Amino acid sequence: MKPLVIKVGGTFLEHPNYHTDFFAHVKALQKNRPVILVHGGGSLVQGLFDKLGKTTQKQDGLRVTPKDDMPYIAAALAGQCSTALLSAALQNQITATAITLADGNITYCTLDNAELGQVGTPHQGTPDFLNALLDLNVLPIINSVGATQTGDLANVNADHAATIIAQLIEADLLLLSDVPGVLNADKQLLPTLNIEEFTQYVENGVITDGMIVKVQAALDTASQLSAPVIIGAWQNTQALMSGNLTGFGTTIHPQQKTETA
Repeated sequence: MKPLVIKVGGTFLEHPNYHTDFFAHVKALQKNRPVILVHGGGSLVQGLFDKLGKTTQKQDGLRVTPKDDMPYIAAALAGQCSTALLSAALQNQITATAITLADGNITYCTLDNAELGQVGTPHQGTPDFLNALLDLNVLPIINSVGATQTGDLANVNADHAATIIAQLIEADLLLLSDVPGVLNADKQLLPTLNIEEFTQYVENGVITDGMIVKVQAALDTASQLSAPVIIGAWQNTQALMSGNLTGFGTTIHPQQKTETA
C-alpha cells in the first residue's frame, strides 16, 4: 500500500490521554503500510511566548516570525513537541526518530514574504533519507522546522509541511486537528469539499483563518496526487483503523483537470 502521512496539530500534545490509543493504531497500521507523522505545535509555541512575555501576530493564518523568534520556535517544535511524541511512540514499542524538514535534504525552504519574516515555503528535496527510514520500518516524526538552502532556519506551517512530504513520496495524506473536519455555516460537518465549494465558503466567511490554510494545502496535494485528502479529528483514533476512512472527517477531492483537444 501507499505510505500514509498523518499530520497532528499542537493541541494533540496537550492531551496525552489520547497518545496511547493513537500510537497503538499507528503501530498496527505499520504492519500494512509505511507511516510518517508530521506535527505542528502552535499552542505550545504560544505558551512559551506567553511565559517569555513575547507578543505574536498572525497574517492569513500564519504566524509572523521575526528572525529573533526562530530559536524559541525551534525549541518548542524540535525540542518539546518532537521529544514528547517520540517518547509516546517508544512507550508503544514503536521504533521512531524525530527529525526536522531539513534533515537529509528531504525539503528546502524559501522565504517568500518579507512581512512574514522567517515563515518558510517548503519545496520537495530528495526522498532518499526518508525512504531509507521507512525501509527500516522506522516511524519518522517530522516537526515543521525547515531551512533554506543557505541554512537559515524557517518556521513552516505544519499543514504545508505534511503536504510537501506527502507529495515527495506520493503518499496518502490525513490532516488531523481538534475539529471533526470542515464545518458549514451551521457548524455541521461537510462530508466532502471541492475547490468550487471551498471558494464559495471562503467568500461567505464560513471557512476562515487557519482552516483556509489547511484546506488549501489539502486541495493542492489532492490535485497533485490525483487522490483525495482527508481532514478529521485526532480524537477519533479508532477511525485510523477503518481502512479507507469512509465516513470520517471531510474528504477533499482533487480539482478535475480540463481536457484540451
